[in-house]
Amino acid sequence: MPGAKAPRRANWAWLGLLPFALFAAFFLILPIVYLVTGAFQTPEGTFTFDNLIALTGPAILGSYWLSIKLSLVSALLGAAAGLLLSWALVLGGLPRWVRGAFITFSGVASNFAGIPLAFAFIATIGRLGIVTVLVRELFGFNIYGAGFNLFSFWGLALTYLYFQLPLMVLIITPALDGLKTEWREAAESLGASHAQYWRMVALPVLSPSILGCFLLLFANAFGTLATVYALTGSQFDVVPIMLFAQIRGNVLYNPNLGYALALGMILIAGLSNVLYLVLRSRAERWRA
Repeated sequence: MPGAKAPRRANWAWLGLLPFALFAAFFLILPIVYLVTGAFQTPEGTFTFDNLIALTGPAILGSYWLSIKLSLVSALLGAAAGLLLSWALVLGGLPRWVRGAFITFSGVASNFAGIPLAFAFIATIGRLGIVTVLVRELFGFNIYGAGFNLFSFWGLALTYLYFQLPLMVLIITPALDGLKTEWREAAESLGASHAQYWRMVALPVLSPSILGCFLLLFANAFGTLATVYALTGSQFDVVPIMLFAQIRGNVLYNPNLGYALALGMILIAGLSNVLYLVLRSRAERWRA
């Protein structure tokens, strides 16, 4: 019939989102709701603020500060080293196969953490690691005698750098690719030197991406548990270890306090990720 509207066809494409929605609901949303609820309850199930008040204790505040310092240092080192490496790969004139090899390695290394990473560092630069022994035997230099210690704060920061640096490479490389040749040519035509171009054009354009990557690295390090636990045991009471002790420990067993600790971690990591998304949206305006 002329003028009759065609019947609307059902859009079955939404079914493709169903597996992700179910996964997010069962493994992200519901656990967060459970943690938030438990943080405001006693073991008997009554409402209380005691768990949140307990977070202000010196031991817990110290663990938060230790986690923040370790995350800041590893994120700063990873961001700086990753930015320099990405610059060399993208703008340094290296062969294309070198970039492909490093990007492939970064995709693997950024996900290599936990107990395997701790074992790899112990076997490499531990007190009897292969590099430690070779340096001592060949050059007569004992790195541990000189003050280095893998099982220390800076040793942990160095271990974190293994997955922080490649993660920085993966997420900052597209931003460096987005630097348009026309911007450099325009700056040079106006008499700007190479250093002035980077200081006045490239770095201001890249700064939201760099800061956003730094925040993402911070959040990535803040929740790391297995690596630090495998290296130092309970010597470094970062927040994840304190949380583990409260939920699974035999001495410090207090699940609801553990839920409050987890809630604090979620807030800190969530704020970092929100700021990262804001900065990323600002950076994408230049690549539009």
